Amino acid sequence: MSEETKININELAGFQRKYLRGLAHGFKPIVQVGKGGITDSVILAIEQGLWDHELIKVRLIRPEDKKGAAKELAERSRAELCGLVGHMVV
Repeated sequence: MSEETKININELAGFQRKYLRGLAHGFKPIVQVGKGGITDSVILAIEQGLWDHELIKVRLIRPEDKKGAAKELAERSRAELCGLVGHMVV
C-alpha cells in the first residue's frame, strides 16, 4: 500500500463526523474557553465531559484562531474533532 492510500484508523470518516455533529446539534456547551485560553483545567473539564457524555460541545469566546484552538483542544484532550460551527467545537 502506498503512502497516499494509507488511512489513519483512528480518524473519523466524513460521514461519521457529520452524523456526530447532527447528534450534538441540540446540546448546550459543557465547557467555555475564554480570555485565559486553553489551560490544563479546561482540558481536564473537557476530558471529564467526554467521560460523562462521550460527545460534547465547547464554546470558544473571542478566539484569535478558532481552527487552531479547536485542533489544540482535540489533541490535548485526546479526542476527535467532529466540527467547528461558528465558535462551537464538537
